[in-house]
Amino acid sequence: MSEEYGGALHARFLSGLALAPERVAARGPGWELTYRQLHERALTWAGALLRAADGDGRGGPGAVAVLADKGPDAYTGVLAGLCAGMTVVPMSTGFPASRIRQMLDAAEVSAVVADAAGRALLAEAVEPGGRTPPVLTAGDGTLRAGAAHALTAPRPVRPEDTAYILFTSGSTGRPKGVRVTHGATDHYFQVLGTRYPFTPDDVFSQTFDLNFDCSLFDLFCAWGAGAAIQQIPAAAYRDLPAFAASAGLTVWFSTPSAVALARRTGGLGEGALSGLRWSFFAGEALTCRDAGDWHRAAPHSHVENLYGPTELTVTVTGHRWSPQDRDAGGLVPIGTVHKGHDWLLLGEDGEPTPDEGELVVTGPQMTPGYLDPADEEGRFLEHDGRRWYRTGDRVRRIRGEVLAYVDRLDAQVQVQGWRVEPAEIDQRLREVTGVQDAVTVAVPAPDGQNVLVAFYTGERLSPSLLVRGLRDHLPERMIPRRFQHVPEFPLNPNRKTDRKALRATAAGLLGTTTA
Repeated sequence: MSEEYGGALHARFLSGLALAPERVAARGPGWELTYRQLHERALTWAGALLRAADGDGRGGPGAVAVLADKGPDAYTGVLAGLCAGMTVVPMSTGFPASRIRQMLDAAEVSAVVADAAGRALLAEAVEPGGRTPPVLTAGDGTLRAGAAHALTAPRPVRPEDTAYILFTSGSTGRPKGVRVTHGATDHYFQVLGTRYPFTPDDVFSQTFDLNFDCSLFDLFCAWGAGAAIQQIPAAAYRDLPAFAASAGLTVWFSTPSAVALARRTGGLGEGALSGLRWSFFAGEALTCRDAGDWHRAAPHSHVENLYGPTELTVTVTGHRWSPQDRDAGGLVPIGTVHKGHDWLLLGEDGEPTPDEGELVVTGPQMTPGYLDPADEEGRFLEHDGRRWYRTGDRVRRIRGEVLAYVDRLDAQVQVQGWRVEPAEIDQRLREVTGVQDAVTVAVPAPDGQNVLVAFYTGERLSPSLLVRGLRDHLPERMIPRRFQHVPEFPLNPNRKTDRKALRATAAGLLGTTTA
């Protein structure tokens, strides 16, 4: 493969740099960086990261963790890691220290880009006597980003090289790392490039945390077109129409939860978001009601429902909503699978079925695997001489190649766009003194979003004690909203825990209903 591989993920930023060098590449409250400024900053930081990696003793450029809130340091860190030919491992400063430590070790991180919050968390995450990776910040990091060591150009990479490692919730009780290659992102953004004619005049929302795979869509669709990324602060939702107008937003992307939030704050009035050209939703099921309400507020916008697990590189299907979408059970269809991929629906017997079953996909966006091969059990299958990814989602063919989401085949759920394995929560609950066993289920709240409810046996404990025990290990979004002590779990006819009965009980506790 030529060293001039044009499909490298950072090559999309170079395209934007060529189109609009003096335009804003990224901005947020009180700061902004032009393409030229971000490029120069990233090449300087890339040189410092490579010097750290050379001294790490592991060989190769290694991996760089980006442990920073959305802002100039985080965006520079992502781009610097890619320019250095390193694997970028985005992390959230909202994670507990123990989870950060697990991810640093699993990804064998050579260096860390951190802001002030990230530095404080890193100090807590590293165990006494443990190895502290070199840290780079805009201020007083242990790495010095001097111009003398700046790269003159990004380092070459190959399609099979890992661009990103994204950690998801794991059923084993620990986060699992998904490898995303430059070749996979290259195919992904080529597909998007033919579907969406973005321009340097566009301004993209950035609602997702950088450790959420949908953030790649925002960053590299914008940067590939020479457009701007606009960080969306929490306060913006108090009056989303006013914020969108003042920022000049033309492209919106979020989980469907944002629709309910905008509705509650009065932001979905007719024509309230008239500046939007494109509106994308992913991470949760999008209802036809939410799509219709959003479109009334953004009448000049195409509303699209995107779907895809991290293992298939951000999203692997798409569907453009229309008022005629009434044949998917109240949900907007997930649409058609991206070109270049093959897909099958598997029945309960594991054999292909024509109309409804588990969606399995193979093609150029599929991950080469997890950091720990043990995590691959049950997630991939061999069929027709090829490897396929099992999504665990039951889908239905509704017309032609158009697919609609039905439900999950396992206990995995989506909570505010996060993929959550309840088994990970259960394992951490069992570690709380006094808890004998635990089962966590998800039920829809009145706004349609999933809420976690945990049932446990053993001693009756205060919710605050249980929450404290979980916060040492789990992100805030994975902590159940309700805890219910039970003397024992209900059993189904097969003598297994009856999760359906628990979901019905949870719905009663929350005053909702289950399907």
